[in-house]
Amino acid sequence: MEQIPVYNHPPTQPSTTTAVGGKIHVRLTQGRYQNIRRLVSGSLLALFFALVWVEVDGAPWLLFDFAQHRITLFGTHFSWSDLPVMAGLMIAGTALLFFMAVGWGRLWCGFACPQSIWTWLFIRIEDLTEGRAGLRRKQEQMPLKGALLFRRLAKHGLWLLLSVATALTFTGYFIPIREMLSDSLSLQLSLATLFWLVTMSALTYVNGGLVREKVCFHMCPYSRFQGVMFDPDTRTVTYDAGRGEPRMRGKAPAQTDSDNGQHVRQGDCVDCSLCVQVCPTGIDIRNGLQYECIDCGACIDACDAVMDKLGLRRGLIAFQSENQLRNLPSPLFRPRMLTYLLIILASTSAVLYGFANRTELLLEVRRDRQDLYQQMSDGRLCNLYHLKLEVYTQRSTPVNVIVDAGFDTQLVGSPNISEQFFNQWQPYRVCTYANNLPSRSELSFRVKQGESEAIKESKFIAPVVR
Repeated sequence: MEQIPVYNHPPTQPSTTTAVGGKIHVRLTQGRYQNIRRLVSGSLLALFFALVWVEVDGAPWLLFDFAQHRITLFGTHFSWSDLPVMAGLMIAGTALLFFMAVGWGRLWCGFACPQSIWTWLFIRIEDLTEGRAGLRRKQEQMPLKGALLFRRLAKHGLWLLLSVATALTFTGYFIPIREMLSDSLSLQLSLATLFWLVTMSALTYVNGGLVREKVCFHMCPYSRFQGVMFDPDTRTVTYDAGRGEPRMRGKAPAQTDSDNGQHVRQGDCVDCSLCVQVCPTGIDIRNGLQYECIDCGACIDACDAVMDKLGLRRGLIAFQSENQLRNLPSPLFRPRMLTYLLIILASTSAVLYGFANRTELLLEVRRDRQDLYQQMSDGRLCNLYHLKLEVYTQRSTPVNVIVDAGFDTQLVGSPNISEQFFNQWQPYRVCTYANNLPSRSELSFRVKQGESEAIKESKFIAPVVR
């Protein structure tokens, strides 16, 4: 088999093409992968900013309500006891991430990761206010005054506006956004909420505007263990060195070595450095697989555009595997990918089961520990209890309260709990005329709302008979 020639070139330093003062100035480009990325990220952004406003029957469609101890997913209420459903969703999402990583590298990072999406948004604002990458690099060396100062202030102002909008929207998934905005306009926002909004805005501003690629370099764990997940059949952004080397400047014909008259082969790479200029992490993909690469495909689009201008075949940089470069069989689905797929299916099935068997009524019972029992003047023996009911259904009808025991009992208290008393402790007294009861007897409280039912066991205390 023909060996692929390997050409050792000194790594292209980002500082020579994209970075000034440690800051990478990314050149925006067009192409099929950028169109796909913008479609994916645009859809996710639209969902993020829109779903927080969606309500069903006057209640948020998606809400993580710490105050009411409930999670609302797609209009369905879940209690904290249903958190394993959330765990199942996370397991399914993680398995999907691994499935994609084994098949196509860091596709999630380049096309759907929130850090990447917001970084591209901030870069686009920078490009709109301060000009294209080449101009921005020159401006870094110029004094900050006049029109340049105005454009810089406009950039940071728009960054800050986007950061505040992001913080408000994100917080709206934990506090109803209409309620939060109303409190903000009336200056009645709690200090805890205000502190969180300021913190979230600052984090968004720093991550998207100032830190950017350093999050991918130093904070994201995925970049560190991706190498363990890749194999020779993983299709990731790769430079075809066998076709591109040795590099040439411009489109030049094949040359002949004047010393020995032998044909000198020239590669398709014209060393234009566009692949470096459009990279959001500032790497040179021609130096091989690097953990900083987020597989956004920007270098592919830039290189394909150059190939089109030169009349050469596209794909010098492409999503391709190591085996594909070597013209070896490279199956897309392998045992490891199928294993992750099975995990996804199993986790999704568990989540669907959890949806079908979610908690609709959650009952808590506390027995009064100050008085173990009360001996009433009419001969009744009573125990005092406190009940708290949490309802996770769309119905607002009262909930019936029933006591089940192995002896005759009387329930002193409201036989129904109405909506205004949900999530509140209510006192109840259970009494009996029965004699010679053991010191501890089993009993249970049962609540019913339509077909929904919850049962909580407790103890009935009686004096010790001597």
